[in-house]
Amino acid sequence: MFGRERIEYKTHDQVRSMRSAGLVVARALETVRDAVRPGMTTADLDALAAAVIADAGATPSFLGYEGYPASLCVSVNDEVVHGIPGPRELRPGDVVSVDCGAIVDGWHGDSAVSFVLGDGDPRDEALVEATRRAMWAGIAALATSERLCEVGIAIEESVRASGESDGVTYGIVEDYVGHGIGSAMHQPPDVPNYRTREKGPRLKPGMCLAIEPMVTLGDRFTEVCEDDWTVVTDDGARAAHWEHSVAILEDGIWVLTAADGGAAELAERGVRVAALSS
Repeated sequence: MFGRERIEYKTHDQVRSMRSAGLVVARALETVRDAVRPGMTTADLDALAAAVIADAGATPSFLGYEGYPASLCVSVNDEVVHGIPGPRELRPGDVVSVDCGAIVDGWHGDSAVSFVLGDGDPRDEALVEATRRAMWAGIAALATSERLCEVGIAIEESVRASGESDGVTYGIVEDYVGHGIGSAMHQPPDVPNYRTREKGPRLKPGMCLAIEPMVTLGDRFTEVCEDDWTVVTDDGARAAHWEHSVAILEDGIWVLTAADGGAAELAERGVRVAALSS
């Protein structure tokens, strides 16, 4: 899984460029969250994000990537990731996952959010929150761990704890994982969202990683639809997906795709945010 592929270590200036890309992504996702209403189509959301990216003078990471036809991935209900925006109308109670990427000066930012549209099933709300907490548990682990495997352990333990609290058994998707990010959207190393036998590389300053748990209300198994992109749960269970791009620096970590650099969430976990200028 981790192999011997070379990891790209970034300078502070390169991380600042990634921060610029990350802020574009954060604004695009915020715009979508603020505007989304029942009756809008997934293509409407894509158009909103594309406009934000264009207005910033940035380039969508997703559009044209291996032939992908849109600026966003919008995955609904049992769709886990890579849902192609189109004419599908969103309805109250839908679980909506929105994934966005942007490029500034050749450097990428990548982030995803999930939410329940309007009044929804409390189980779906709990799923979304469990996935969000798991992402932050993985991010916090970057600041205190020696090996990459500890990130997956932290995510899995958070999901399991949420399941015990919520009275459900959540599934952690294993077919898709987090990744390195930088001058390309997907780089080594893979970042599993679960416990593995491999320790993985040592966590070092200059590493930039996308932490992105995908959690379901059923089992962990998935399949790809006929469009060759959209990933759905095998059992039809609903799924949620959260993601942030994070930089490890000498004096701490910086969440590149969070408006505040992750300061508020990380402070609650006793984690130091690096002194990187926004």
